Amino acid sequence: MYERDRTEMPEMRRRTWRAAVAAVSLAGAVAVWLFATNLFPYHSLNHDEGVYLQQAAMLLDGRLFLRPPVEEVFRPWFFAEDGGRLYPKYAPVPATIFALGELVGAPRLALAGIAAAVLALVALVVREVFDRRTGIAAAVIVLCSPQFLIETAVFLPYAPTAMLNLAFAYCYLRADRTGDRRWAGAAGAVVGLAFFARPYTAVLFAAPFVVHACWTLRRDFRAALPRQAATAALGLAGVGLALAYNAVVTGSPLLFPYEAFAPLDGLGFGHRQILNHETDYSAGLALRSNGLVLSAFVTEWIAGGVLGAAVAAVGFGVAVRRGLSPRQSVLAGQLLTIPVGNVYFWGNYNLLGNLDRAGDGLIATHGPYYHFDLLLPFAAFAAVGALALVAALRRTADRHLSPGAARAALVAALLVSGLAVGGVTAATLDGKIDRNAAATDTYERVYGPLEGDSIDRSERAVVFLPTPYGDWLTHPFQALRNDPDFDGQRVYAIDERPFAVVDEYPDRSLYRLAYRGTWSPTAGSPSDARLQPVEHASGSAVELNATVAVPARSESLTATVATNDTSATYVAENVSDETTVRLTATDGAVRVRGADWNADGEPIPLSERDDVRITVFVDRGPGGSFSYRFELPVRADDGTVRALTPRVERCTAIRDCGGEAAYVPDGAPNGVSVRTELTVPDERGTDG
Repeated sequence: MYERDRTEMPEMRRRTWRAAVAAVSLAGAVAVWLFATNLFPYHSLNHDEGVYLQQAAMLLDGRLFLRPPVEEVFRPWFFAEDGGRLYPKYAPVPATIFALGELVGAPRLALAGIAAAVLALVALVVREVFDRRTGIAAAVIVLCSPQFLIETAVFLPYAPTAMLNLAFAYCYLRADRTGDRRWAGAAGAVVGLAFFARPYTAVLFAAPFVVHACWTLRRDFRAALPRQAATAALGLAGVGLALAYNAVVTGSPLLFPYEAFAPLDGLGFGHRQILNHETDYSAGLALRSNGLVLSAFVTEWIAGGVLGAAVAAVGFGVAVRRGLSPRQSVLAGQLLTIPVGNVYFWGNYNLLGNLDRAGDGLIATHGPYYHFDLLLPFAAFAAVGALALVAALRRTADRHLSPGAARAALVAALLVSGLAVGGVTAATLDGKIDRNAAATDTYERVYGPLEGDSIDRSERAVVFLPTPYGDWLTHPFQALRNDPDFDGQRVYAIDERPFAVVDEYPDRSLYRLAYRGTWSPTAGSPSDARLQPVEHASGSAVELNATVAVPARSESLTATVATNDTSATYVAENVSDETTVRLTATDGAVRVRGADWNADGEPIPLSERDDVRITVFVDRGPGGSFSYRFELPVRADDGTVRALTPRVERCTAIRDCGGEAAYVPDGAPNGVSVRTELTVPDERGTDG
């Protein structure tokens, strides 16, 4: 009976350990699911999420390229242009993983799956290097790290690539322990995929393993060669797959899509640039910025903050004192290769925004995500340190106290230390949640009109979107993405060539999304948004009737009409409660008429492609004046004039006008209102 108990005990321990790993993984999956669905329902401040989700939809549709029906108005953020086709600057591996969630109808299930896999693999890797207890403790430490919880809950490549890197580490270490070539081949396959996903990230992670592989070959060449060759061969196959993808997409195996998109957005020092953002990335700037990034990682983004880092330092010292094994040295090596390698990449500088302003840049909301892989060695040595401290405390208590008092003292010490570490983690995580929640609240206001009753769910519509960051889709409106064939229930377009879009979708309803306030989501701006119905009028002439309310005690009213070529100003003869500006556009001219204005209908030149701007200034004295601004898209060709319902703004200062001062009826002050009617003379029109 005793012998049977002894043989059954290891199996019971294995089952208990597996159950513990499953519980931690499940807890991580649930936590990440809740973060993804509640904290990031409209996605995050990092607009690369939209790139990967657009790419995932393309892959599910069997496409590597987008072919927009109209140029210039359908280009998503971070898509490179190649003739009449578009392709993303990123490799397709993370998007493929996200697409698995799309296949089951809930994309965020992919994030939960990645979270569970990362935690399970951390436990497995650390068990291979140390033991089971250390492995499960390391997984718990990763689970409690804000970097893991925030970054795994968004559609970005860092957690999926870490999952592949961890899978490689486990397969490699298991092959090293057992000599099994199948595990060695699996290690090569997943590290090849990791290289395809993020080449430099994979190289920095794998570098210590390469050193270890060379050591094994030197120690026993004949025994190590078969498995190391299997790893290398399948790893190089992944590299070949990445180069083949390059050849298909960019036309050259050695030209990566990100380089084709921005040739100076790569590794190295000197002049670095992506789009309009550029800097001289000197060695000094690199060291300074990476020092700030690593400081943030240690103090804010790992479990326990500085306390957690101190425990990890203790664990590293304990491991060194015990004698680092070659396998343990691999994890120690990552504490060197990942931080040092990142100095060579200017993306860490970009993370920080303004280096002299704390809490600026994406690092404030997303953390130092280029260092995501550092969670593995940190958690491993923190687990060693925590277990060593507990063992030392137990020995001390047993030497100086009675058994009952020793147990009570140990429990009290663990409780106090747990509360201290947990309190630091909770406080730092709470700050990250608040920053991201502020952005989500703003997104909810802006997206609100699209989710209400403004558009019937069965209605096929085109929605023109504002462009606070330039002529890009999904930047920032990541949740508003087109189907790969640009024929979904809703089509989203930049408001640059509206008549070309109207011609491409003649049978769809038209809308325009507009917001009020500068685009600064974490500061609670925009404050309001509107989905404006847009009418298309066409004829030998088009007439706009713009009726504006004039608040009481207004002193005067002037209207300025401007085209590409000239402008004219008119003064209202009587300031009344409500005034209408009547503008008629014909082929080559626009005229202003109205009983309340000193307008005689003199023509103002109008070019073939013009946006007629009408500004009605309401003078109410210092501090109370404001303007109504209308921007009327007009096209004239062969005697036919076309116009779309104007963009409408309410500007409290001249600088406010230009896209961020939308007139929102529900949020307008008392005495301020606008009605527009776009008609063809002698034909009844509809309200805009």
